[in-house]
Amino acid sequence: MRAAVQTAHGVYTVDLDDEEVLELDADARLPAQPHVETGLPLVVAAAAAGSTIVAVVDRRPPLVVSHDAGRTWREAGGGLPRGRAVAIAPVVLYGARNRLYLSSDGGTLWRALAPELPEIEAVAFA
Repeated sequence: MRAAVQTAHGVYTVDLDDEEVLELDADARLPAQPHVETGLPLVVAAAAAGSTIVAVVDRRPPLVVSHDAGRTWREAGGGLPRGRAVAIAPVVLYGARNRLYLSSDGGTLWRALAPELPEIEAVAFA
């Protein structure tokens, strides 16, 4: 699985399975992500897939997750640093200042990926 990571230097392609940076396109920009309405304060970024919504919030813990289209929320990512971006596919990808984190269980457990990148602005699955 691959991710596209928007930074001030351009878009990096990262192989999430092998945890390595594959390439940098200095002229590329990720398309704007569709706005996800959460009704929550302090939202930095949010992503949705079906009835699951994951929102990055400007507080600790840095994530909130809903599995019922925003009717109820639970906090997530208690050990994660402040974040800037999130994407959902079969897994959840979270971008902090310069590192990516991956959760394959809906945001309960996270693992840091090895590559360190310039300041992350947005993430998407490639």
